[in-house]
Amino acid sequence: MRLSVEPSTSPADYDFTHQIRVRFVETDAMGIVHHSNYLAYFEETRVAFLAHVGRPFTEWREAGLESPVLESFVTYRQPLRFDDVISVHLALADVTRATFQMAYLITVGDTAHSTGVTVHGCITAATGRPTRLPPWLVAMGS
Repeated sequence: MRLSVEPSTSPADYDFTHQIRVRFVETDAMGIVHHSNYLAYFEETRVAFLAHVGRPFTEWREAGLESPVLESFVTYRQPLRFDDVISVHLALADVTRATFQMAYLITVGDTAHSTGVTVHGCITAATGRPTRLPPWLVAMGS
């Protein structure tokens, strides 16, 4: 297990925020967001964060790199519902030469609805073999 980050429930502890409106298709028969969609919200926010810092995910792919999710963890505190406008807060939480972790907090208004962490590696797209993280990412984690 590589997961070592305890995500905060305070938005002030996060460096980046991305807003998403919950779509009807993401809910179940009870009108509550299905648990699998939280990871999609994390991914959308991760991609937006990389673009925000000037390192869009397309740049990784053009360099022949991928950043697969090695582990993920989500705590569900309050349900999300159709048409909620959620704020997904993200922090680059732990970076080594070979992996990085991102912490997430999902809020609606001032209420924490979920926290989570994803752990990522770095592989070459051509061979699928592990490789070191890009130096700019390691520097961001320092």
